[in-house]
Amino acid sequence: MTSSGISSQAVAQFFAAEQARFLQRNPRSQALAERARQSLFGGVPMHWMADWSTPCPLFVERAKGARFHDVDGHEYIDFCLGDTGSMFGHSPEPVAKALAEQAGNGLTTMLPGEDALVCGELLAARFGLPYWQVTATATDANRYVLRWARAITQRNTLLVFDGCYHGTLDDVMVRQRDGRTQHRSGLIGQAYDLTEYSRAIPFNDIPALEAALAQGDVCALLCEPAMTNIGMVLPDPGFLEKCRELTRKYGALLIIDETHTISTDIGGCTRLWNLEPDFFVLGKPIAGGVPCGVYGCSAEMASAMQAARQRASAGSQGHGHSGMGTTLSANALAMHCMRANLEQVMTVEAYQHMLPLAQRLAEGLRQVIRKYALAWSVTELGARCEFQFCARPPRNGAEAEAAFHDELQMALHLYLINRGILITPFHNMTLCCPQTTAADVDCLLHTLEQALGELLGIPGARL
Repeated sequence: MTSSGISSQAVAQFFAAEQARFLQRNPRSQALAERARQSLFGGVPMHWMADWSTPCPLFVERAKGARFHDVDGHEYIDFCLGDTGSMFGHSPEPVAKALAEQAGNGLTTMLPGEDALVCGELLAARFGLPYWQVTATATDANRYVLRWARAITQRNTLLVFDGCYHGTLDDVMVRQRDGRTQHRSGLIGQAYDLTEYSRAIPFNDIPALEAALAQGDVCALLCEPAMTNIGMVLPDPGFLEKCRELTRKYGALLIIDETHTISTDIGGCTRLWNLEPDFFVLGKPIAGGVPCGVYGCSAEMASAMQAARQRASAGSQGHGHSGMGTTLSANALAMHCMRANLEQVMTVEAYQHMLPLAQRLAEGLRQVIRKYALAWSVTELGARCEFQFCARPPRNGAEAEAAFHDELQMALHLYLINRGILITPFHNMTLCCPQTTAADVDCLLHTLEQALGELLGIPGARL
């Protein structure tokens, strides 16, 4: 038996059968995959698109709401939703309308329009920070905020939690191993030593947090309110309050990245839990699926940013480059879509629909786990939940990673895909969107229960 409680041989046989089923069901995807290998590296436009559980990439034809269709004519209930990029459903009507409206009125000009100031006002009202900037992605937002943090504090070291997710910012590509910060495994083309100015510590470890900050060289703690990319890990009671207290005590800034945890509440964990960050970062769903990211800051930080600009420009006669911004940042199309999304899609009503469905799903997952006496657990955060192959929810990245069982995870994912259900790849996370229904949730639970029954040798089991 594996640590998951299911035989490795059963998993391998189960997975092989599902691979054959996928290939039989998806001849058009197979043909496109073969063609794509002639022009796209790895046969996909971004290499990680080949890392799903399917034996060849699943090619999508169209997506709307909580569903998408593949090129072979199959419909899927989507609990992945672009790993939060389409958290409010695929192509929400107000965003689709905004795209059409702006299409004939200019896509990018390097100049602001009225949409920009309305978005600033909406963001300030929603998240409680008065000043905002717009980027192309959350990765860019994190990169720029880190520059500001270093300039403001005159310190260089960034503190992150082991297993964190902050996009592809170079400085966060570190892990902690045996008490030491190291480069993440698989990191490609890294020319300089990230550990010189990046430090990783375990989540939920207050002594480690204080010890790292007490060295006096940390410019900022960049963190998710709950970890979401190593498997979901929730903060212990009082831990985030301690993060705020200790960063202030030792002169470091607190940066809260809510790119995934925005699933929790319309104001994110920041407003729900009163986190009081110096900087706030959000990407993926903020413009309804159109590429866009934002970062906000307190009034104190805005003054410090202005002072940093003046220091950087001293003696340069006004010339120079901050190292922040791209010509497509805050483009007219993204701003118009963000305004529509904030005003009409990312609403209280949307969360009121999503949150109870995620609770229904989480409780249903627990029932399935109990039924089969599996030593698994379920973690939930707003509209997001995940089943994990460990008896108790993990408290840090190392515990979450120790619960991984890649073969079992991929086998279960492929079983679901073959029956018209998609969940987030690389771990067992789900999202509910405003178009998700109770029937969709029940279908996922029923199908997962069937999969586990087959794996455990009791086909046809029911809740």
